[in-house]
Amino acid sequence: MKAFGFLSFGHYAPVPGSGTRTAGDMLHQTIDLTVGADQLGVNGAYVRVHHFARQAASPMPLLAAMAAKTERIEVGTGVIDMRYENPLQFAEEAAALDLIARGRIALGVSRGSPETALRGYEAFGYVGSEDPRGADLARDKFDLFLEAIDGAGVVQGDPKQVGEGRYLAIEPRSETLRDHIWWGSGSRATAEETGRKGLNMMSSTLLTEATGAQFHELQREQIDLYRAAYKAAGHTGTPRVSVSRSVFPIVNDMDRAYFGLRSAENGDQVGIIDGFRSTFGKTYAAEPDVLIEQLRADEAVMAADTLMLTIPNQLGVDYNLHVLESFAEHVAPALGWKPNTEGPVQGDPA
Repeated sequence: MKAFGFLSFGHYAPVPGSGTRTAGDMLHQTIDLTVGADQLGVNGAYVRVHHFARQAASPMPLLAAMAAKTERIEVGTGVIDMRYENPLQFAEEAAALDLIARGRIALGVSRGSPETALRGYEAFGYVGSEDPRGADLARDKFDLFLEAIDGAGVVQGDPKQVGEGRYLAIEPRSETLRDHIWWGSGSRATAEETGRKGLNMMSSTLLTEATGAQFHELQREQIDLYRAAYKAAGHTGTPRVSVSRSVFPIVNDMDRAYFGLRSAENGDQVGIIDGFRSTFGKTYAAEPDVLIEQLRADEAVMAADTLMLTIPNQLGVDYNLHVLESFAEHVAPALGWKPNTEGPVQGDPA
């Protein structure tokens, strides 16, 4: 582990105890939290994307504001649901964001997570999927998105305007954007496909597989397969890998009140999600010295370059900055962390 950041689901609701009662609260607090995290040396600020829910949705305006108000921290998503995206518009917006952030982005993309809407992407105008989960739509759109950000001509030009036989590429373009695209991989098979495509890989607290292995062991296998596939495909870069965890250092009575019981419930879970028998990673909540030993024993955390800490965003900016500062001060240095003042995060050779 070289770097860590926070991952916010962007929850908001007018319920007792919530510090984010409205969408406006959530958006402004996410920006404020990113600014504070940047000053602490945290390496990344990432947001989940869900539609038809009181959570963060279309992320580009929020990410642009986060990037514009910070200096070093990476901003990104975990993950954008490609079923809901126009691939060419997304290519334009992603390029603009990469230019605004001067390359400090990590755009995680995938088929999308299970949702409350039934084929909600069709309400956005994207129909024709033969897969009940819309995976075929997501794959086709993502392939076109990659072609577009690579500068391919994607539409025939008007001969009266540009001459015969010309195809036009999207604008603006960012030459570095391809290096900042990640695929959200939930299985060993998708990890290998991600490696073959030469993309970076995000892996969350959920894998849509259950083999009997512990979650961190299964996820480490996923990482190893990804890196092997990346190398076998002939890619020569330094691909990046992130994993997500719920981690709460207990350093005061408030931490103990919020998360002290989690340490007694520390274990992986297996269940059914979106029709797949899946493995869910455990929550880490303990005193810093215990957390260090637990995370050192987590094979996937130590194999990844970036750890995303899922945060309880409805507890407000001050408390979440406290969680990040506690992790940065008491836990992360013992795991190999380098703050953002030491430069951008580098991946490992495949």
